[in-house]
Amino acid sequence: MPTLKPRNAGTHSNEPRVLIRDVIPYEVTESLDALQGPGEGILTLPQHVYWGPQAECDLGHPEDVYKAYQAILREGTRADQEQLLNADLLMKVWSELMLPVRVRDLWENKFPQLAQHS
Repeated sequence: MPTLKPRNAGTHSNEPRVLIRDVIPYEVTESLDALQGPGEGILTLPQHVYWGPQAECDLGHPEDVYKAYQAILREGTRADQEQLLNADLLMKVWSELMLPVRVRDLWENKFPQLAQHS
């Protein structure tokens, strides 16, 4: 009967691992002033930013703001961010957003004022 080795056993176990979360090409706007999205009303997310049900978000409801802003920051291009995000609203909800560590770090390194709202 042949002997089976665990899949990760062998000569490759000491090689550094590259995780997808470490190489996803997140985008960040050049300036918070460039964020010209609505601060109230209904925001409809494009399918390439949010592909789940209920793409319409009521910016008067915090849960909808969190859903929209998390999706835009993770999946949106710079152009999407500038069209859909509102700088004042972003500052207000920043500390409540559940974001990948790299997204939060990229934005806070570029805009330290966001970290002050955490």
